[in-house]
Amino acid sequence: MGNGFMGKILNVDLDTGAIQEESVPDEIYAEYASGAGLAAYLLYDRIPAGANPLGPDNILGFVSGMLTGSRAFFTGRWMAVGKSPLTGGWGEANAGGWFSYALKRSGYDGIFVRGISKKPVYLKVIDGSADLVDASHLWGLDCVQADDRIKAEVHPKCQIALIGPAGEKRSFISGIVTDQARIAARSGLGAVMGSKNLKAVVVFGKQKIPVADGQRVKALNQEFMDWFNKGQVLKKIFSAGLLSSMGRFMRVSPVTMAQSGELTKTALSKFGTVVTNVLSAEIGDSPIKNWLGSGVKDFPSARHAERLNPQNFLDYQIKKYHCFSCPLGCGGILEINDGPYPLGQVHKPEYESVCALGPLILNCDLHAIFKMNDMLNRAGMDTISAGATVAWAMECCQEGLLSRSDLDGIELGWGKTSAVMALLEKMARREGIGDVLADGIKQASARLGKGQEMGMHAGGQELPMHDSRFDPGFAVSYVLEPTPGRHTNVGYQWIEMFGLHRIFKDLPKLPALSWTKTKYRPDETRSRHLLTGSNYMQFVNGMGGCLFGVQMGGRLNLPAYANAVTGWDHSPEHYLEIGERIQNLRQAFNRKHGILPARDFALPPRAEGVPPLKSGPMKNITIDAKALQKDFLLGRGWDTGTGVPTPQKLAQLGLSKAAKLITNA
Repeated sequence: MGNGFMGKILNVDLDTGAIQEESVPDEIYAEYASGAGLAAYLLYDRIPAGANPLGPDNILGFVSGMLTGSRAFFTGRWMAVGKSPLTGGWGEANAGGWFSYALKRSGYDGIFVRGISKKPVYLKVIDGSADLVDASHLWGLDCVQADDRIKAEVHPKCQIALIGPAGEKRSFISGIVTDQARIAARSGLGAVMGSKNLKAVVVFGKQKIPVADGQRVKALNQEFMDWFNKGQVLKKIFSAGLLSSMGRFMRVSPVTMAQSGELTKTALSKFGTVVTNVLSAEIGDSPIKNWLGSGVKDFPSARHAERLNPQNFLDYQIKKYHCFSCPLGCGGILEINDGPYPLGQVHKPEYESVCALGPLILNCDLHAIFKMNDMLNRAGMDTISAGATVAWAMECCQEGLLSRSDLDGIELGWGKTSAVMALLEKMARREGIGDVLADGIKQASARLGKGQEMGMHAGGQELPMHDSRFDPGFAVSYVLEPTPGRHTNVGYQWIEMFGLHRIFKDLPKLPALSWTKTKYRPDETRSRHLLTGSNYMQFVNGMGGCLFGVQMGGRLNLPAYANAVTGWDHSPEHYLEIGERIQNLRQAFNRKHGILPARDFALPPRAEGVPPLKSGPMKNITIDAKALQKDFLLGRGWDTGTGVPTPQKLAQLGLSKAAKLITNA
C-alpha cells in the first residue's frame, strides 16, 4: 500500500460465489492513478472482445479515486465501469455523495464483479471482510425503500450503491444509485448490475487512508478557501432576476465574456446547478423541443422558462447537500408538502434533469418536474436519457409515426405531464410500450422501424442538455470521447472555466472577450485548451475529482494535491500524460470491442444545425463538426478516419499490448 491508495482490489465471481483480494503493484498506480485509470488498465485485459454486456463475461467495477479520503477538496467522486449495453463500448458513470470515501475506508480502491448470481444478492464489505447476502426480499423495492432496508440490516452509516426496478428490468438507460438520489446514471450500467442479479454493494469501514504530507494538503485547502471566500458582495447581489437579465442580454449581445471561476463558485454555491435553468434556455445552451425549437419561440422566458427560475427551487430547500470533501455544497434537500405531488423530503433536481424533463419536452410545471425526478431516482433511471427518449416519442407522435394505441392509450404530446408520468412509469417497469422505450432511442427506433432521423443520440447514448450548436466543443466530445454523448468531459464553455493556464504555464490564456459570431470558430489556442482539458479530465477522474472543482478557474490545483498525498514530485505535465494514457486506453477498449468512434458515434445532423434553426440565438447556425473533429484527432494523434488511437501513439504512452492489437486488427 502506498500513499493515497489502498493497494488492493476485491474480485467477486457471482457464478461461484468466490471473493478474492488482489494486490495491485505500486507501478500501476504510478502509470494510471486509481479510479477510471485503474479500471481501464484492468478491464481492457479482463473483458474479452465481443463479451455480451449483460452476460457473465462483462465485469462491473466500482472504483474510488487516488485522492479520495485524503481531505483534498472536491475528491469524493466514484465511478461505475464496465462494457456498456447502451453503446457496446467503454462504459462509465460518475457520481458524488459519500460512497467513494466509504469504499476506500472499507479497505479497497475498487470492487470488480463478474458472473451472474442464481438469485438476487447484495455484496457486503465491512473493514476488509466481504460476504454475499441473499437479497430476494429487496428485489422489486425502489431505491429509497431498499436503501432504508439495507441500512436497518447492516449499519445506519453504511454506504450503498444499488439499483431500482429499472436496473432489475435491465433497462439500458438505468443507473446505479447512492444516497437515495445521487446516481451514476449514464452508460446503462444499472442494467449490467441487474443482469448479474446484484441488488446492491454495501460498504463500511475504518481503514486508514495513508497521506504523505497531510500538512501540505491542509495548506492547499486553505489557499483555495482564501480565494473561495472572497467575493461575498457578488454573492449577495447575485439573484435569479439578475441571471434572467443576463440571459436576455447575452442572447442579443454582439460580444460575449468568457465564463470564469469567480462566477462559477458564486452561482453554484448559491443555487446549485439549477442556476442555469433560465439562462441556458435564453442563450441557446438548452436544447428545446427535442432540439427542434428555441427558447425564444418555443419556451419563452416570461411564460415558460421563468417558472423554472432557480429561486423557485430554493424556496423549497431546507438544507444544502455536500458530497464528501466538498466546500461548495451545490446539492440540496427540498421539502415539498404542497401542490399536486406532496413528496416530503427529496433531493433537489440537477440542471440536466430539469432541462430533460422541462424545456426538452416543453414542460414548465415545476411540481411535475419534482415528481418525475423523484420517480426516476426511485426507479434508478437516467433522467437525461429518459427525458430524451420521451422527447423522441413526442416528436414521433407529432409526425404521425406513433399513435395513441401504440402508446397503450397514452395521449402523449408536448408539455402533457400526466402522460409523461404514465409513460415513465411504464418504462421503469418495462410494461407495454415501456418495454420498447426502456432501452433508449437507438434501440426503440430500431425495434419500431421508425423515427431514426429524430433520435438525438451518439452511438446509442442520448445527448445531454448542452446544445452543440451553441458550444461546438461538444460536437467534438459527444463523438470522440470514449464514452459518447456526455457533457462531463470537455467543451468550449468548460475550458473557459477550467483556467488551465494557471496550472500549465505554457498554455496561453483564452481571451476574456470575443465577438459572438466568431467566438466558437476553431483556432489554435482553443484547440490546445480542448485537447489539454480532455486529457486533464481523465487525470481528474483517476483522482476521484469533481468537474465543478475543476471549473473553479484553475484555483483547485489537483497536480499539487497529488504530489502532497502520494509523496511524488511530478510536474503538472506528468499528470497530464497519465490522463492521456487513460484516454487512449479507454478508446483502445472500444476498438477491441469492434467500435470505430468516428463511424459508430456520429453526431445527429440536427445537432450540427442541419437543417438550421429558424429562430433564437442559434438561428441559421450550422457548424462544421467534421472539421472540428478532424482538428481534434490530428492534435491527439488518432486516426482521422476511424477515431482510433494509432499504434504509434499507444506505443509512445507505453500501451504496447493495445498497440499490437490495433496493428493486427
